[in-house]
Amino acid sequence: MSHWEEKYRARSIPWDRGAISPALLGWVEDGELPVGGRILIPGCGLGHEAVELARRGFQVTALDIAPTALAHLAEELAAAGVDAERVCADALTWQPSQPFDAIYEQTCLCALDPSHWSAYERQLFAWLSPGGKLFALFMQTEGPGGPPYHCALPEMQTLFSAEQWQWPEGAPGRVAHPNGFFEFAAELTRRG
Repeated sequence: MSHWEEKYRARSIPWDRGAISPALLGWVEDGELPVGGRILIPGCGLGHEAVELARRGFQVTALDIAPTALAHLAEELAAAGVDAERVCADALTWQPSQPFDAIYEQTCLCALDPSHWSAYERQLFAWLSPGGKLFALFMQTEGPGGPPYHCALPEMQTLFSAEQWQWPEGAPGRVAHPNGFFEFAAELTRRG
């Protein structure tokens, strides 16, 4: 059994907000996400965002390595009367049949050991269509160790280099997290 499956079975999931992220709601309500578009949520967990986006007419693919998390998501989708593709796989190796219009990245990056971040960034780039949007929340723990791992903004700007990703003008938004940390919210565009 994987580390993450154990966490979900024990309900030891302090990274879970218990609701959709206010940052994602803002992006949706501001029209930043193309309604009806294909969106991937890697490390979807219990899937609050997947259910909300499916309700709003998006074609959602929810990816997680923990079967218990995806089983919970299936129940929530059924209760809401909507559907989303659910994929149980490792984000570092999984390949979709076609690219996505958008990706919502909230807790997958900060859950990965930083030694895997470059491989994960390559996955995100490959998963998106050229011009596709990466809606990212970079966890700020200000401390060593993890998960969640501290995703320092200068390190994120190096990881998601300007050669491959267009960063927004100005400083990213700051989003409080119930676990006591906060996240930087940034909308990146995949180049080329």
